[in-house]
Amino acid sequence: MTSDVYRPSPPAQVGGEATGDRWTLVFVRDLRHPPEKVWRALTEPGQLSAWAPYTAGRDLSETGGVTLTMIDDENPLDMAVEVVRAEPPTLLEHTFGTDLLRWELAATGGGTRLTLRHTVQDRDMLPKAAAGWHICLDVAEKLLDGRPIPPIRGAAAVDFGWSELNDRYARRLGVPDTGLPRHLKDGNGTA
Repeated sequence: MTSDVYRPSPPAQVGGEATGDRWTLVFVRDLRHPPEKVWRALTEPGQLSAWAPYTAGRDLSETGGVTLTMIDDENPLDMAVEVVRAEPPTLLEHTFGTDLLRWELAATGGGTRLTLRHTVQDRDMLPKAAAGWHICLDVAEKLLDGRPIPPIRGAAAVDFGWSELNDRYARRLGVPDTGLPRHLKDGNGTA
């Protein structure tokens, strides 16, 4: 896929909140699809693999343990996670390594307002997470529209506007732009 096939949508509404000794990205995006359809994209393994930075070992619609396989770089990594809350089709909350993801879905007149609360350890990860989820959710929306494009993951996202989104979200969040996450940099600090 080339960058003329995909261009990032305008930046989403974002905020950052201190959560004890951690930080929570609040990422809000309106989607043109009903909550039930968005829920399936968030929970069904076949749909997740088409847009997310991971695949799931089972449907995420039920609480309990599950393996997510990170596929955002050259070396897939299995992660044991816990689905803490699953209230179809309005709330999905699960661990994500040391992070916590909380997906809230609210019906609107035109579809769904998705609010993602992504809790991370370091404040400088907020814009990085926002840029990554932005691109993933653009791909998810195309999937939901019935016009799928290949997933855009890991360092490849740099070719599709990740750096510009990271910079814009860093400014909006008042966080220094520190570039790519460590796991996507080589020994020289480049992608």
